[in-house]
Parts: sequence; structure tokens; C-alpha cells
Amino acid sequence: MAMPNSLDACKIVDLPKIQDPRGNLTFIEGGNHIPFDIQRVYYLYDVPGGAERGGHAHKELHQLIIAMSGSFDVVLDDGKDKKRVHLNRSYSGLYICPMIWRELDNFSSGSVCMVLASNRYAEDDYYRDYAAFMRARWGA
Repeated sequence: MAMPNSLDACKIVDLPKIQDPRGNLTFIEGGNHIPFDIQRVYYLYDVPGGAERGGHAHKELHQLIIAMSGSFDVVLDDGKDKKRVHLNRSYSGLYICPMIWRELDNFSSGSVCMVLASNRYAEDDYYRDYAAFMRARWGA
């Protein structure tokens, strides 16, 4: 069993996929497919080649990150270990628990990254400084 706030808790979530010759459909229900209720949705697009996004951790926020179009990588870091996850399917997402540093890179041309979040935006939920994140996480 994965420990809370660990890299093992961050995992790919396969979402329902209803196939139809007219086009496929995927849906997401908070508290059912993902372990939180959805309070906010945002998306990244028109990310220039070579650009990185993210570069922060959250104190309380849970997220599901989905590549709606194209592909990109998410680098997860708990302060001791790192894991790179490649996202390129609109019917699966990466669940990220609180207290995990994340960076997004390697965006393909035309990619769209959608994020489902457990809370509304709150600046005080962010660690934007890696050293502060490490102190909070490990007392380092």
C-alpha cells in the first residue's frame, strides 16, 4: 500500500473510455474515478518548445493531470526520489498527492494539459521555492 504523500501514491489513473465510431467519450467523476471532489479545472496550451511549467509543490492540493492533446512529461520529486511520467492519452491521467514537487516539460507541438484540482486557487498552498519545500517535507 502506498504511503500518503509519497511518489508511490502518485499514479496513472485509467479513465472510462466509451468507444463509438462517431468519436470516443471519457468522463471523470470526483470521488469515484479520482480520490477527491473537483473544485477547479485549468489547462495549459500554446507552451513554447523547450519551455517548462510547474516548478512547485502544494501543501494540501490533490490534482489529476491529463494530456488532452499531444504529450508532455511530468517529473515528480518527493525530495529523496524522482520519477518521470510521460502523458499522451486523453483517457488516462496522473494523480498527484500533496507535498510532491512537480515540473512539466517535453511538451509536443499543440499539446494541451488539463488539470483537475481538489481546491480553488490559494497562493498560500504553494511551495515555489525548492529549499522551503525540502525544509517542510524533511526538516532539511
